[in-house]
Amino acid sequence: MSRGNRSFIRWRKYTALAMYAGSLLYLLFQGGKLSGMMFVIFNVLIVYLWLGQWSGIRKVQGERTVAQAGGGDGQLFNGSSVEVSIHVRIPGLYPLPYVLVRDRLFRHDGQSIPFETSFVPNWKRSGEVRYSTPPLKRGIYRFAPTECSTKDVFGLFEHSGAFESGDPFSVTPQTVPLRGWQQIRRGLRGPHSHASAPRAAKETTQINGVREYLHGDKLSRIHWNATAKTGEWKSKAFERESLPRTIVVLDRHLEAYGIRQERFELAVSVAASLIELGMRHETAMGLVSPGEKSMVVLPRTGAEQRVTITSHLTVVEPDAVSPLFVSLQRLETVWEPGTLVIIVSGAQGDDMLRALSWLSRKGVTVSYIGVDEGDARHGRAIKPAWLHALRAKGWTAHSVRQLQELPSVLEGGGVS
Repeated sequence: MSRGNRSFIRWRKYTALAMYAGSLLYLLFQGGKLSGMMFVIFNVLIVYLWLGQWSGIRKVQGERTVAQAGGGDGQLFNGSSVEVSIHVRIPGLYPLPYVLVRDRLFRHDGQSIPFETSFVPNWKRSGEVRYSTPPLKRGIYRFAPTECSTKDVFGLFEHSGAFESGDPFSVTPQTVPLRGWQQIRRGLRGPHSHASAPRAAKETTQINGVREYLHGDKLSRIHWNATAKTGEWKSKAFERESLPRTIVVLDRHLEAYGIRQERFELAVSVAASLIELGMRHETAMGLVSPGEKSMVVLPRTGAEQRVTITSHLTVVEPDAVSPLFVSLQRLETVWEPGTLVIIVSGAQGDDMLRALSWLSRKGVTVSYIGVDEGDARHGRAIKPAWLHALRAKGWTAHSVRQLQELPSVLEGGGVS
């Protein structure tokens, strides 16, 4: 409570005390029915205000439910809104004219969104409030304790309580479904090819998760712990030796995107869409995200790999202090020959050309996807001559202005 609020409450207490003392003196020195009635009324009011301390609001209880606005499958993407429903229960018998509910939603970077609403309790001293959030940026969100407060009918004294309810939730990058991309299917069929059919590949002894039991699985493949926990037969899933290896490189250098945050959001969505495409085709997907806290996820398959990469893309920010070329050199051991490396960036020019050339000399297959501002006045538009220069060196190169363009650009039929 601030110093101003404490002073205001102290002033109200002193005022009430002075009025009570005045009514008492009026009764003692004046007498009569009027003075007696005023003294009785003051005593009734004081008892009413004193009983407000046991209104039950300090032990308020509640439950919060979060759902995607407009329905949906429950997964929240960048730009989604959520509908919040709070059911409040207040123990006790003291009459409450209304309850003011204050809620606050925090993002992982400290940004907060306040909400305030009210309701009139029913005869069971409970009620429900609803509100919708504005479109949320990708990130991890949590709710602060919900504060409930009420005042007496005269508005003199406020009583409050709080409760915690609800788990954190994530708003993941927006993605677009991709049917396929020829580069992933044929880009690795060189002297260092790792692109034999996934289902025909030889399995290793490295466990890569749990899968459903298939008729004919040996007893040695049964995952007994998972079977006991779920009550259904589960088998061990193993890594395959010859799975295609693909690494998506997300450029987090702020100067690559200018002052427009939307360009970096587009880069994150493109990277997430490519990861989804590779995972769906059982490709060993990895992620390299150099920045203030660099993230290197070596290529693997499985649900855990998808969760790890998606969790990073949910909170990543353009905070790299060095150009991409400098960051890639520090990760020299990551680039194995035959790997398909897809760079997603808004940068173009000599620094990006040096990065692509350096990777190509490592024996990897290089591909470039530029996020285009589409406005040449700011000097950030991906120039067609730049893309032609990259293709002349044998690299695939594309640019996208909006996420919805990505399928047509990669699958053919779109401007790239």
